[in-house]
Amino acid sequence: MDSNTFSMHSHCVQMEIHQVVPPPHKSTLQKFKVRLKETFFPDDPLRQFKGQTLQKRLILGAKYFFPILQWGSIYSFKLFKSDLVSGLTIASLAIPQGISYAKLANLPPIVGLYSSFVPPLIYAVLGSSRDLAVGPVSIASLVLGSMLRQEVSPSAEPVLFLQLALTSTFFAGLFQASLGILRLGFIIDFLSKAILIGFMAGAAIIVSLQQLKSLLGITHFTQQMSLVPVMSSVFQNIHEWSWQTIVMGICFLVLLLIARHVSMRKPKLFWVSAGAPLMCVIISTLLCFAIKAQNHGISLIGKLHEGINPSSWNMLKFHGSHLGLVVKTGIITGILSLTEGIAVGRTFAALGNYKVDGNKEMMAIGCMNVVGSFTSCYVTTGAFSRSAVNNNAGAKTAASNIVMSVTVMVTLLFLMPLFQYTPNVVLGAIIVTAVIGLIDIPAACHIWKIDKFDFLVMLTAFFGVVFISVQLGLAVAVGLSTFRILLQITRPKTVMMGNIPGTDIYRNLHQYKEATRIPGFLILSIEAPINFANITYLNDRTLRWIEEEEEDNIKDSSLRFLVLEMSAVSAIDTSGISLFKELKATMEKRGVELVLVNPLAEVIEKLKKADESNTFIRADNLFLTVGEAVASLSSTMKSQSTTTEEAHTIVPHY
Repeated sequence: MDSNTFSMHSHCVQMEIHQVVPPPHKSTLQKFKVRLKETFFPDDPLRQFKGQTLQKRLILGAKYFFPILQWGSIYSFKLFKSDLVSGLTIASLAIPQGISYAKLANLPPIVGLYSSFVPPLIYAVLGSSRDLAVGPVSIASLVLGSMLRQEVSPSAEPVLFLQLALTSTFFAGLFQASLGILRLGFIIDFLSKAILIGFMAGAAIIVSLQQLKSLLGITHFTQQMSLVPVMSSVFQNIHEWSWQTIVMGICFLVLLLIARHVSMRKPKLFWVSAGAPLMCVIISTLLCFAIKAQNHGISLIGKLHEGINPSSWNMLKFHGSHLGLVVKTGIITGILSLTEGIAVGRTFAALGNYKVDGNKEMMAIGCMNVVGSFTSCYVTTGAFSRSAVNNNAGAKTAASNIVMSVTVMVTLLFLMPLFQYTPNVVLGAIIVTAVIGLIDIPAACHIWKIDKFDFLVMLTAFFGVVFISVQLGLAVAVGLSTFRILLQITRPKTVMMGNIPGTDIYRNLHQYKEATRIPGFLILSIEAPINFANITYLNDRTLRWIEEEEEDNIKDSSLRFLVLEMSAVSAIDTSGISLFKELKATMEKRGVELVLVNPLAEVIEKLKKADESNTFIRADNLFLTVGEAVASLSSTMKSQSTTTEEAHTIVPHY
């Protein structure tokens, strides 16, 4: 034994030994209530009602479910001026984007404007974010259109396609609201940041390539959404390319990209990129009207119906052969739009130093989609581009959504004839400019630096979307992430620990090179819950550690104690209990004692219950820290060694 180890032992022997005690007794019902609260109510939303009168509770409850009452009670003309400016600004972006995204979803352009009128009003009443600008978004539009188009052609059966889109929106809203009401928001966490970055980048490329139909003036274009069919369709139809459309498309695309670049370089000029799409629509519409563009091979939107949203509850289809399709489409688009909306809301909440309630956001977004499905709207959520403009324009409350909605209503009632000569090519340019911001290369590089497996997941999502399909690419990426989680559960990390010289601290030998192993002790740290999925691995891995220890036979010292540090073992099941019983039996055959260090409340409670005969978990094999365990057991070893030596000493007789 070297001097460092000896001095450490001399110090540890004098250390006070603390007892490991089980937690206070709780009934099964009490445990269930605690677990239920921690699982579904980690934010404890009911704490604000404690100690309040009935009237105060009713007021607080109304403000909780209807946030408009919270900020509405302190609303002022000063706040309204800020919201008016921001509302008009995002309306100038929402109108052209609404028309463009509806076409992306293979729906009539007017549906995009309908979806920018009713949902923002619902969100203003129920939403908790003051920056979120609600309306159609590119990703949900792309997924909705591509999934429904697998079974129904939007050109051959436009009415049925619209019915399925509205029904999918209903199921999306129902699913979203249910997650919020049942507080199951953790389900959307399966879409990790890596998945979303790869998915959105892939979707942005597919969306942009789809716009080649409008930018090149092609009339016969593939219905598929992957790279190879799209590019094949582009070059197989070269004879349909229209040079007039190409020139107009390039001009407006360059103009929009310049406006976007200016606003990115100088955030105070946010209004440049916000107003550019509407200005392009106005200029291109006037130009097409002046030159009679339809006579020059330039495709136009055509006449749009005037008037606000018609009722559509009678168009919802809850029966027939397409029911499975609309439910699946609704759930997938619901998860995607919910993930985007909550992520955007939390991003700007962090910037503005206020809190966004995730569960309330789920209910708000869900309710606005359910109501939207009754009023001719398709899936909507909070868009990043519009929300960024809303934030930069100085929005103070969700009233900016109301201003935007009123502006869209005026457009629907009085300005629809003006869009008759709007060219489809400018809508394609608007979409390309909007989705190009979804490609986040710096974030991808950051993931590469931090976690290579996450980078692989991101690439899987990206290439899956680009080369296979949107939904399959997303499914494969989620599957890969889930596999990683399962791998972490079934193959928990175990490390060998050693002593930091001069202290009673024990750390990972591979991480802390100065740490030294203690002769006679094998100290292992288990860094995961123990359950049926990983007991076989833990048993095999522990036995391999022991065999390696015996083979190494460090400093000619035989192994006496297997010390398991369990600070990271937060839970254990009945299979986990059996692991310790098997380990103890195996260790006894090898002449090794099993020692447990710092088992947490749930673990020690279950171990005690499983050891009715009090032979499995003895008090002298339980310690609070590794330092105390080594000090106490080393003292025991030393006293046993002294006794043995005295017994073998031959005393001479004279």
